[in-house]
Amino acid sequence: MLTARAENFVQGRRDLDDTIRRLQAFEKAGADVLYAPALWDLALIRTVVSAVGKPVNVVMSSADPSITVADLAAAGVKRISVGGALSRLAIAAVANAARAMRDQGSFTYMRTTMPSSEVKQMFLSAR
Repeated sequence: MLTARAENFVQGRRDLDDTIRRLQAFEKAGADVLYAPALWDLALIRTVVSAVGKPVNVVMSSADPSITVADLAAAGVKRISVGGALSRLAIAAVANAARAMRDQGSFTYMRTTMPSSEVKQMFLSAR
């Protein structure tokens, strides 16, 4: 499967017409999935999806976080990715806990940790 990316918005070139032209060229060249990272709202996403005939991937790490899977499906999106957002979320949690320990001597972050039994079960069920 070939996924083709039009990087305009990632590179600060917010030219939707050029982005669509690039995606259409990738589609014509045989790409299976089309991808324009950094589309941030549903209007842009709908415009891109309606301009091409191949499945469109949306990366949520730069999009409005209030957009839901149902919203994306209704817009015609066929593939959703999150990029490195989950790893950055984990790093933020560790950094916030470390700051709380250092600055306030607080361990209240412990209230939001996952119990060890759940962690173990996750790894056992992933086999």
